[in-house]
Amino acid sequence: MELKTIVVEDEPLARDGLLSYLTEIDFVQIKGVCENALQANQLLASVQVDLMFLDIQMPKITGIEFLKSLKQPPMVVMSTAYPNFALQGYELDVLDYLVKPFPFERLLKSANKARDFYLLKNKPTQQSSDFFFVKCEHRFEKIFYKDVICVEGMENYVVIHTLAQKYITLMRMKTIEEMLPAPDFIRIHKSYLVAVGAITSIDGSDLIVGGKSLPMSRDKKAEIIEILLKNKRE
Repeated sequence: MELKTIVVEDEPLARDGLLSYLTEIDFVQIKGVCENALQANQLLASVQVDLMFLDIQMPKITGIEFLKSLKQPPMVVMSTAYPNFALQGYELDVLDYLVKPFPFERLLKSANKARDFYLLKNKPTQQSSDFFFVKCEHRFEKIFYKDVICVEGMENYVVIHTLAQKYITLMRMKTIEEMLPAPDFIRIHKSYLVAVGAITSIDGSDLIVGGKSLPMSRDKKAEIIEILLKNKRE
């Protein structure tokens, strides 16, 4: 397994140093090197990329501004000389944050984290698989599908509600929607995914899920009710 990787860094010395480190890691495949966000934007449109090392302080468009503009960004490791950007980076669901100058061991830790997350996300779905993993702060949490009641989207992160507790993770709703099996989970609103088995009743434009009243989107209401009734008949 190789991670298709690009480097976006405007400083020549920092760029060369990062590349020299990355070439030492056997599962990292360099697909391109960019001096600014505009070059990176062109490269992402033409090359499949799994991982992007992204500098923050760049001319014209900062790394943070660039990342915000991407609809489907790859995994991102940010780098900067200013540690005060860390919180803003994590709010954008970045995988890791490197403060320059950093040693090879710290970069290797980021690369290993990216590989682990890639393998978890791309693990083949099997009928026998009854759980998935999500990253909560600095560790991965194992969650069983049968325990999930609903998922609530809140800006740049989601809250996964289970029978016992809730998990907060920096993830987009689209990403978690792709992780949950469609027959058992449905999107009822831009901010809610629910487990079909946890739905106890339909109350007007709301679904009662795990004792909570959750709204259905107007444009999806008829489709959702049809899915529920169909499942009941089957």
